[in-house]
Amino acid sequence: MMMRWVATLSLLMFSASVWAISPYIQGDSVAGGSVQNAAAEVETKLKNGGFKVIGKYFPKALAGYGVVVATDDSMLNQVGAVGGYAILGAAIRVGVKADGSVAYTNPDYWYRAYFRKAFGGKEEAVKALQARLGETLGAGKGKGGDETAASLSNYRYMLGMERLDADKGKLSEHGSFDDAVKTIRDNLAKGVGKTAKVYEVVLPNRKLAVFGVAMNDGVTNDGEWLKKIEMQESIAGLPYEIYVIDNEVGSPYGRFRIALAFPDVGMGQFMRISSLPNAIVDTMSAVAGGEKKSGGSW
Repeated sequence: MMMRWVATLSLLMFSASVWAISPYIQGDSVAGGSVQNAAAEVETKLKNGGFKVIGKYFPKALAGYGVVVATDDSMLNQVGAVGGYAILGAAIRVGVKADGSVAYTNPDYWYRAYFRKAFGGKEEAVKALQARLGETLGAGKGKGGDETAASLSNYRYMLGMERLDADKGKLSEHGSFDDAVKTIRDNLAKGVGKTAKVYEVVLPNRKLAVFGVAMNDGVTNDGEWLKKIEMQESIAGLPYEIYVIDNEVGSPYGRFRIALAFPDVGMGQFMRISSLPNAIVDTMSAVAGGEKKSGGSW
C-alpha cells in the first residue's frame, strides 16, 4: 500500500511539472469597429474590476492591434516582496484587435517565469489575480503556445540560450536608484533611439521600477518584427521592458524575452529576426544612459 501511495504521489508531482501552460488567455470579445474603441471597452472593464490602467499601446506598423496595460495593488505588493527581476511582473497586458477580440497575459505563466523559486509562496495570490481577471475579462482557452511549469521556473528557449538573469541583460549602473529612474524617464521623453514610454511602475520603497518601451526604429520596430514572426495574434507580448533594480538598469535579453512571449515560434521564424537581440540591446542601452553593447543573434 505504501509503495502504491508513493508511486501515485510521484506521478502527480510529475504531472504537475509537465502541465502545459499558455502565455495568454482568450477573453470575452468587446465592441469593435476600431482598435481604439476595443481598447476603451477593455479599459472600462479593467477599472470596474478594480485594476489600474497605466498605459495603452498601438504599434505604428501594426494597424488594428493594441495593448492595454494595467496593474493590481495586491500583486504589486507580491512583486515588491519577491524583489529583483520580479518587477517585470508588475504589468498586466491585455491585447485587443479592431474586431473586438481580447487576450490577456496568463498570470500562472508569467509569474512562474519572473518569480522563479519564489513562485510557490505566492501561488495563492497569483490564482486570486487570475480569477479576478477571468471575472473581469472572461476566462477562455489558453493561446500562444505553451511551456511546462518546470521549464518556466528557470526558462530558456533551448540549450545554450540566455535565461532571465543573463549578464547580457545588464545595461548600466547609476549613482542611485533615483538617478537611474530619472535617466530612463528623461531619455524616453526625448525619444532616444526612436523610443517612447508606454507605461511605468515605480516601487521606490523597494528600489524597483519597470518601464514599457515602444520601439519605432529600423530593426526594432515592434510592429514590423512581430509581423515577421507572424505573432500579431499574441500582441499582448508587447511592449518590451527596461527595468531598474537598486541602481542598476537592465532589459531582458532578446533570446529570453521574445521566446518567453512567443513560445510557439519555431527557430526558422526566429531567424527572420536574427539581428533583433543586438538591436534591442543597443536601443535599451541608449535609454539606460549607457554605452552600446550589442549582444548576439539567434
